[in-house]
Amino acid sequence: MRHVIALDVGGTGMKAALIGADGELLHRARRATGRERGPDAVVDGILDFAAELRAYGVQHLGAPAEAAGVAVPGIVDEERGVAAYSANLGWRDLPLRELLTRRLDGAPVALGHDVRTGGLAEGRIGAGRGADRFLFVALGTGIAGAIGINGRVEAGAHGFAGEIGHIVVRPGGTPCPCGQRGCLERYASAAAVSEAWATATGAPEADAADCAKAVESGDPEAGRVWRTAVDTLADSLTTALTLLDPRTLIIGGGLAEAGETLFTPLREAVGARLTFQKPPTIVPAALGDTAGCLGAGLLAWDLLNKTDGLEESA
Repeated sequence: MRHVIALDVGGTGMKAALIGADGELLHRARRATGRERGPDAVVDGILDFAAELRAYGVQHLGAPAEAAGVAVPGIVDEERGVAAYSANLGWRDLPLRELLTRRLDGAPVALGHDVRTGGLAEGRIGAGRGADRFLFVALGTGIAGAIGINGRVEAGAHGFAGEIGHIVVRPGGTPCPCGQRGCLERYASAAAVSEAWATATGAPEADAADCAKAVESGDPEAGRVWRTAVDTLADSLTTALTLLDPRTLIIGGGLAEAGETLFTPLREAVGARLTFQKPPTIVPAALGDTAGCLGAGLLAWDLLNKTDGLEESA
């Protein structure tokens, strides 16, 4: 049975699947990333995991995977197949596509940025399905985005397209690890809301989910923390919408799990800021934590289809 390997590498865990030509999930697996053992061990773990997935395909599906798609965090040079930098995983200029191709006996490999890859899946088969233009924004530990155009995601000239979390929304504000001050992710990420709510309550273990529950119960201090996040997010999204004019705006990540506690005030705040712009449909992401893995599978099939097309035209 024709299939590809899809692998989503996160800071703590890896999600993988074997995906058929019709998008069917033929096999799923997970394992720890093992970053506590250092970057070399992480790379070895990725290569070993991919080899195990290939072997599973041979044994249970009758053939090895025809290609692989891999999503990784950090800065990614998708064209060269290089994982340029990841603070969490500790690598620099890692030729991951080349290493995986060797380990998979020459099978072609597509490498993608984790959020852009997740956005690809959401835009093509998830919440944005059917939209010719979409913007996917993930509100997690940080904030990143994916710009979708006609079923594909724009990487940008240098691989930085979609980094909405580093739009400065409060000039001179809270310092950001990127070197700027007042970046969106310092106010509206799940991590930022958790930090603000822990400070407000004096409870170090309090997090964004606790804040959302307090908002729902009418706590005024929680409402203040939440409104700060919603307002800064709406400011940044209005800038993005003005530049990109997407038809659908997809919000995912941990903060989106608050549901209408987030989406109702966010839609109102964005709507209040728009003047001449056409409002997009604002929807929650649909694929959850499987988006990156499914997107990696799409990258692999796109790579195969492109290769097949070149062979037919030759």
